[in-house]
Amino acid sequence: MTTTADRRVGAAPDPETLEPAERMGVDELRALQLDRLRWTLRHAYENVPHYRAAFDAAGVHPDDCRELSDLARFPTTSKADLRDNYPFGMFAVPQEQVRRVHASSGTTGRPTVVGYTERDIDTWATVMARSIRAAGGRPGDRLHNAYGYGLFTGGLGAHYGAEKLGCTVIPVSGGMTPRQVQLITDFRPRVVMVTPSYMLTVIDEFEKQGLDPRASSLEVGIFGAEPWTEQMRREMEERLDIDAVDIYGLSEVMGPGVAQECVETKDGLHVWEDHFYPEVIDPVTEEVLPEGEVGELVFTSLTKEAMPVVRYRTRDLTRLLPGTARPGMRRMEKVTGRTDDMIILRGVNLFPTQVEEVVLRTPGLSPHFALELTTRGRLDHLTVRVEARPDCPAERRPAAAAEVAQAVKDTVGTSVEVLVVDPETLARSMGKLKRLYDLRERTGA
Repeated sequence: MTTTADRRVGAAPDPETLEPAERMGVDELRALQLDRLRWTLRHAYENVPHYRAAFDAAGVHPDDCRELSDLARFPTTSKADLRDNYPFGMFAVPQEQVRRVHASSGTTGRPTVVGYTERDIDTWATVMARSIRAAGGRPGDRLHNAYGYGLFTGGLGAHYGAEKLGCTVIPVSGGMTPRQVQLITDFRPRVVMVTPSYMLTVIDEFEKQGLDPRASSLEVGIFGAEPWTEQMRREMEERLDIDAVDIYGLSEVMGPGVAQECVETKDGLHVWEDHFYPEVIDPVTEEVLPEGEVGELVFTSLTKEAMPVVRYRTRDLTRLLPGTARPGMRRMEKVTGRTDDMIILRGVNLFPTQVEEVVLRTPGLSPHFALELTTRGRLDHLTVRVEARPDCPAERRPAAAAEVAQAVKDTVGTSVEVLVVDPETLARSMGKLKRLYDLRERTGA
C-alpha cells in the first residue's frame, strides 16, 4: 500500500502563468486595495440605502477612508441586514444591469439574495480559475464538478472558473452517488470539486462497488463549502491517493473563490486580496484583532458592482497569517468552526470539528457522525452517534465509544455520550453537511 510519504504532491504553477496580482509585493497590493476600497465605499454609500443609513448613523463618510486602517471606523454588515433588505434592497446597480442572482437556502428565515453584473461574473470566473490553478488544476484537465447547481453558488462558480482556466467540465452536480462513481471511472477526470463530506460518501460507494478508490484517475480534490479538519484531509488523501486542497468562499461576498489553499504548501488559504479585503475581529466587541489572533473573519468586497459588501461578518473563526506560496497575499488559517455552530455545553464551548478530529483518529470508526443536543433534567446533553467501519468487529465498538468520550473530555473539557452504530445508518450529505441536530425544544427545553 502506498504511504502518505509516497503520495504525489502537486507542483507549484509556472510563475509565468500567475496573474500580475499574484506576483505583487505587499506595498503595491496595499495601494491597489486602498484605491479599490475607497471606490467601494462611495459606490455602496451612493447607491445602497442601507449603507447610506448605516454610515450616517455611525458618523462616517466614504471620504473619511484615507488609509486601509480607517475601514475599522465603518459599521459591519450582518446576514440579518441582507435579510431585512430582501430581495434586492442591497443591490447597487439598476435591475437591467444584473445578469444573475443566487440565494441561500433560507432554512433559518428569509434567504439572502446576491446579484452579479456581467463584470462581476467575469471577476468571479477569474478568481475561481486562479483558485483551481493554485490547487493543482491545469488547462486541459477534465474536472468532475459535484457541487450543486442552481441558486447555490458552488456549482456555477466552479463551472465558469474551470472553463476560464481551460478545463473540460463534467457538470454532474450532487446526488446519484453510484453515477458519480461510474462517471469518474468512465470519464477519468483528473480534478474533482465537491464538499468534503460528500466526497467521503463517494469514496464509500467506490468501495461498496468493489472498486479501489486509489486506482481512480483523480489526482486533485478541491473541497469547500463546509469546515473540515486536517484529519479529514489525511483520510481522503489516504483513501483516494490525491492532493486534498481547501477552497473558501461564501455567497454574500462572491461565492467560492474568495481564498484558496495552494497545493505546494497546503498551509492555509491565500486570500485573493486584490478583490476581497479581510479583517479578523473580536466577535463580541468587534475590535479588529492583530495578525495571528483568532477571531471572526470579516470581508469587504473591493471590485463588486451589483452588490458590494462592507465589513461582512462571515461568522467563520480563523486568523490571518503572512503569505507563503503567494507572498504578497495573506493567508487565512483553515476554518474549523463558526460562531453560529458553536455548542455551549454546560458552560464549555465545543465545535463539531473538535469531535471530528477525535473520531477520525479512533481505530474502527468511520468519518460519518452526527451530534444530537437534547435536555436531560435541567442540563443540556450531547450524544455523538458515529458509524463503525465495515471491518470493525462488534466487540471493538464499546471500547471505541469510550475512547471518543474520554478524548473529548480530555481535549474539550466536557462530557458527551458516544454511541457507535452500524455502517450506513446515518444520513449522508449530498451538499453542505448537517452535523448538529438540536432537539432540545422537542424535549421541553
